Order: sequence, then C-alpha cells, then structure tokens
Amino acid sequence: MPKAATSSGVDTGRRTALKAIGTIVALPWLSDEGLLAFARLQETNAASPLKVLSKPQFEALEVLTEAIIPADERSPGAKQARVADYIDLLLAEVDREVVLQWIGGLALLDAEAMSRFRSPFSRLRDTQVDAIMQTISRNEKSAQTPLEAFFVMAKQATVRGYYTSKIGIHDELGYKGNQFLREFVGCRTEDGQDCPHCGQKHHAG
Repeated sequence: MPKAATSSGVDTGRRTALKAIGTIVALPWLSDEGLLAFARLQETNAASPLKVLSKPQFEALEVLTEAIIPADERSPGAKQARVADYIDLLLAEVDREVVLQWIGGLALLDAEAMSRFRSPFSRLRDTQVDAIMQTISRNEKSAQTPLEAFFVMAKQATVRGYYTSKIGIHDELGYKGNQFLREFVGCRTEDGQDCPHCGQKHHAG
C-alpha cells in the first residue's frame, strides 16, 4: 500500500479534508515495522515523533481516544497506552484519501467544540468532552452525520490500538505472554458479547 505523505506534504485544507469524510473506511492493521515502532514508543516513553498529524490534531486525538477508553481502577486509559501514536503510525501507512478522512474528522470535532464551547476540542473540560461524546456516539450503529461516522471509525481504531498496546494486553486483559499480538481480537464487549478474555460483561444500552 502506498505510503501517505507526512504532515508537511499532505494538503490539509479543511475543505479538501471534509470532502473525504463521506466514504470513511476502517484502518488496516499496523505493519510489522509499525508495530515495532509502537513497541519502542511504549518501552522508552519517548515524545511522539509525529509522522502525519500536526501537534494540535494529535492533541485532539489524544483527548478523543481517552474519552473512548478512559483510565479506571483496572488499568490506564488510551492516552497512557499511546493509542494516538498507534493511529498516527497507521496513518503513515495508508492512502492519502484515508489520511484526509481523519484530518477532516478532527476538523469537524474542533468545529463542534468551537461552536458549543468556544474552545478547541483538546482544550475542553472533561464535562464538555463528555457532552460532545454523547452527541456524536448516539447513532453509532447507523451514523447519520459525518461527525458520527468519524466517531465510529475513531472508536474502531482506538479499540484496536489499545488492545495492541502493552497496557491493553497485559494490564487490561491480563495476558501473560511477552509478545505483542499481530491481530488481537480485542474485547468482545465491543461486539455486544460477554468477553472470555477479560471477564467483562456486556451491558446493553
């Protein structure tokens, strides 16, 4: 698959990016090279060497992924698991059209935040983030708007990234091995089932 351009080479114009939102597709699996880079970031806790996203886009993505999988008493959340890094690494491996879908989705998220709270999404208070999340996740099974469609795509990528991370595999699922799983299925509660891996029960609603 062709490599996507870096953030300096992608046309990040808002109008161009928003046009791409209409045909959102799920991200593929991260390559072996990408998985190795992701593992190194977690091991070293190094600063994010962004490949595609700008710093403001990355910060918004960190807030979004943490809102999708927040820290709790069981394990850390998506931010500490470096899920935003996982997605940025993935975007460096996909077609330009897919990159534009993500850039457009993050632009829509910021526009929603500015319209409702006069602040970028990455700068919102927790209660404000929750309010936006309630709005964009309400039609998850049949997205009606571009922002709802972006949320579905972001949630899928967040779950995959989290359960590819050391935190997701070891802390959350209690996996005792020492290798990252190439195509881990993730938590079955995402599919509306009780999960045999982590023991969590599906709660309808």
